[in-house]
Amino acid sequence: MRTFVSSAMLALLLATQPLHARDDVSTLPVPPSGVLGVGEAQLTPQFWIGLQPQPDRVILDRRQIEAQNQRLFAQDPSMHDLRKLPPTLSASQVRGWIEDLAGVPAKPLYDVDGRPVPQATLKAIADARALDAIPASQRTRYGMVVRRAALRTFPTTLRVFSHPGDTDIDRFQETAEFPGTPVVIAHATRDGRWLFVVSPRYAAWTEAKNIAEGSKAEVFAYVDKTPYRVVTGAKVHTVYTREAPAVSQVELDMGTRVPVLTDLPPDQPVNGQTPYAAHVIELPVRQADGSLAFSPALIQKNADTAPDYLPLTPRNLITQAFKFLGERYGWGHAYDGRDCSGFVSDVYRSMGVQMPRNTSSQGVSPAFAKRTFGKDSTHEERLRAARQLQLGDLIYIPGHVMLSLGQWQGQPWVIHDVLGMSYRKADGTIAQVKLNAVSVTPLLPMLAGKDSTFIDHMTSNVRMRP
Repeated sequence: MRTFVSSAMLALLLATQPLHARDDVSTLPVPPSGVLGVGEAQLTPQFWIGLQPQPDRVILDRRQIEAQNQRLFAQDPSMHDLRKLPPTLSASQVRGWIEDLAGVPAKPLYDVDGRPVPQATLKAIADARALDAIPASQRTRYGMVVRRAALRTFPTTLRVFSHPGDTDIDRFQETAEFPGTPVVIAHATRDGRWLFVVSPRYAAWTEAKNIAEGSKAEVFAYVDKTPYRVVTGAKVHTVYTREAPAVSQVELDMGTRVPVLTDLPPDQPVNGQTPYAAHVIELPVRQADGSLAFSPALIQKNADTAPDYLPLTPRNLITQAFKFLGERYGWGHAYDGRDCSGFVSDVYRSMGVQMPRNTSSQGVSPAFAKRTFGKDSTHEERLRAARQLQLGDLIYIPGHVMLSLGQWQGQPWVIHDVLGMSYRKADGTIAQVKLNAVSVTPLLPMLAGKDSTFIDHMTSNVRMRP
């Protein structure tokens, strides 16, 4: 799948590609953490900002970013321009979305306690999609996400894993969407408890309680509303309010954009509290009948938000990425976190840059400038490319993406959301370090298996540029 380099995938890679000479890494010190070459200084954004000759140089301006975003939605098949969908959806369109996501699981799966999930259970979960109930034609229905919502492969909360003992990589977890995200409601389970929704960058199942249904006009009037605030912290929460539970302590992840209400009297309380020390924002809420409404909410003025998307500069790229440093890896945005592709896309989203959700789509998107590598690309060619990586470049290998921090000590360094790292020590033995978090590492020593490196498996390098 999209963000996890599995042992089976690595075995296939190693079986189909020649082994390469390993780089000498003996000059990099091994600290007590075992993370090669990384000391306390390298765990601060100031260190990497200090290496930049022009930290406030604008890489892409707002006009260029908007043009790239438009190309993304026009050219990338993984993206969905919801505004341009027809007023009615055919059964083949809806069935295609659902079946393209997944078929009935054929491989063994295990529950969180390591017990095999019976095939009958898996079939029942697949049958719950009610594909036979998809009408020949239906009105295109719109809605909004009202809380941080898990998007699932099937309409179930059952967590399943590829092998006993794994409790992290839930194979039914796809991604998460955030409050204010517009969706198309394409289908529902027979009991109405689950909806199949299409967001701008994904199509999957979510619990109906996460979605409020409204008209197309209502939905996009909210999306386009100004002025607004952009969440620039890893996450912020609205203030607690007993008077309005639906908008109390709502989690808003990096890059989320929320409208600001400017027409309320500044000397009157909002949800039982003075608004003078907070931003009064507007959030979508789900009413008892499932319909869409909107409610004022408060974000403290000292929370990490901004009045617009941040400029895309070296300083901001580093600063935003390091706000996630140490956050636990969360497959498909699980554990209130994110995975490798979610990490890089949330960082760029805080600067207004839209990206596909998964590594498999990000690394090949026709909207991005990139350098690609194939089976005929030599180790030397890949090594030269690695030494040319600049800050903000994205490095893709099968199932994983890394954000380049640029060059230091004659080699490239990266920050990425990664399960672990292994490298060959000066004495020839292999060190293995479990990371399971957003981490800073050198790129060249990273091993993919025993005898080849990450760069031997690079599929593309993406660079945001005019």
